[in-house]
Amino acid sequence: MLKVNEIYFSIQGESTKAGLPCVFVRLTYCNLRCKYCDTEYAFYEGNDLSIGEIISEVKKYNCKLVEITGGEPLVQKEAVDLMKELCENGFEVLLETGGSLPINEIDQRVKIIMDLKCPSSGMLKKNYYENILFIKSTDEIKFVIGTRDDYEWTKEILHKFNLTEKCAVLFSVVFGELEPVKLVEWILEDKLDVRFQLQMHKFIWEPKAKGV
Repeated sequence: MLKVNEIYFSIQGESTKAGLPCVFVRLTYCNLRCKYCDTEYAFYEGNDLSIGEIISEVKKYNCKLVEITGGEPLVQKEAVDLMKELCENGFEVLLETGGSLPINEIDQRVKIIMDLKCPSSGMLKKNYYENILFIKSTDEIKFVIGTRDDYEWTKEILHKFNLTEKCAVLFSVVFGELEPVKLVEWILEDKLDVRFQLQMHKFIWEPKAKGV
């Protein structure tokens, strides 16, 4: 059984899959408390569902792209089994994870979208850098940047771990804290080989809306 906050059908707002229709399975609980978190409602609320019940619900939307998100999905160990079963059922599976818990047991068919938390998140000490060893070329690493200090720290991490040679690297702003144009200017100035992204769903719907 897994505690599930919500299952809904929308478009991908982020990642290299941005703009595509997607079924989201938002799992309950999170071991992090980022200062800019926009899904605090997923910390505790949810219903207990079996893996079979979750997959049955997902199938109702007739969409092959599925994202497992949270909260932090990997807090619940059964999430690994859920992702494997979704793959076995022919779904293209994405995992959105905060980068603080091990990813080494995740099915190789799953595209991992992993945060590395910047200083302004307040969760810098939670980054589990060993995960970088298990990142595949098809995975993505994301940085949510709120300040110039965050940006400078991120550049150091890019260089230290040679991240742009490992997989796609995504840069986005803390919504409402840093102007997107400013981050774009910094990226262009330094000629970084990264992908800038906006949280598309926050421009389509009200930024605090649930289930979109």
